[in-house]
Amino acid sequence: MAQYDVRALAAEMPKAVRDFANYKLAIENCSKKTVFEYLLDLRTFFRFLLAVRSGIPTDDLADLDVSGLDLQFIRDIQTTDIYEFLMYAGDERGNEWSAKARKLSAIKALFKFLCVKQRLLEENPAANIDSPKKRSTLPKFLSLDESVALLDAVSENGENRHRERDFAILTLFLNCGMRLSELCGIDITDIDNDMRSVKVTGKGAKERIVYLNDACRAALTDYLQTRLGEDFSKTGPALFTSQRGNRISPKTVQWLVYKHLKAAGLEYKGYSTHKLRHTAATLMYQSGQVDVRVLKDILGHEQLNTTQIYTHLSDTSMQSAVNANPLAAHRGSTPKQKREDDTDDND
Repeated sequence: MAQYDVRALAAEMPKAVRDFANYKLAIENCSKKTVFEYLLDLRTFFRFLLAVRSGIPTDDLADLDVSGLDLQFIRDIQTTDIYEFLMYAGDERGNEWSAKARKLSAIKALFKFLCVKQRLLEENPAANIDSPKKRSTLPKFLSLDESVALLDAVSENGENRHRERDFAILTLFLNCGMRLSELCGIDITDIDNDMRSVKVTGKGAKERIVYLNDACRAALTDYLQTRLGEDFSKTGPALFTSQRGNRISPKTVQWLVYKHLKAAGLEYKGYSTHKLRHTAATLMYQSGQVDVRVLKDILGHEQLNTTQIYTHLSDTSMQSAVNANPLAAHRGSTPKQKREDDTDDND
């Protein structure tokens, strides 16, 4: 199946879900990636329900055909069915809170569409279900020394025929904090003539401008030099391409990032492409002292509270704040010294 082939995946779904996918694409202007992921989660949801109602074990749902399920099947879904599905997702599929929250988001969006937009259902069984609670954890990120080691592992590998491309990819991740999908979606024409900025398309098909620093400009210049003489009418407008000349896929980028992390001796730390985004944000906030509101715009966050997690990451910043207290230099007399002074006075 082609990457994000919404039409092919929708063909495996009930008609109500196909209508939902079309609405998301045509009216709400959601990206194909977003709608594709909605459909994946909804397919799993309907396969689970069909298995439970048919008395089929839920350990393998891959062969269940849900395309013929009618509106009555959907109308019979209860809130408890959704709870059971979320339990199944966690217990049998090993989904963490984020994956379960994404599945619930897809279910909520579908029922809202059927109830509000099409008025095919009178009751929404998902309306009052709270999203799975997120554990309060800080994002992982590479230290400055680890970031340098990762970049050096790429630049010093003379056997890598895609060295300039990989170095440019990692440089953009670590300097600009792009999302994986944003980086893969960049076209050469998205870069301005002076190579000072690049236009990226983020969540919800929202475009924003990301500014490029000297390191990014140098890395992109070196990479584009390797593509001189290419016939772009055949290779397409993509900035980053695969060995076959196609737009590089997210899976390929994830693979090359893991490969270079391993070469840098960082494969056991649980880092990933998204951790490189966290790294850029953390380094900008801690070292560059970037205002959190500016950081929000750089990262393309909708809400400021999403960005504020980076304000809690720096022990150095907290230590500096404590040391900046105007009383930090005032020592006075310690209780022990005061007792000794009082004793001397009594002698």
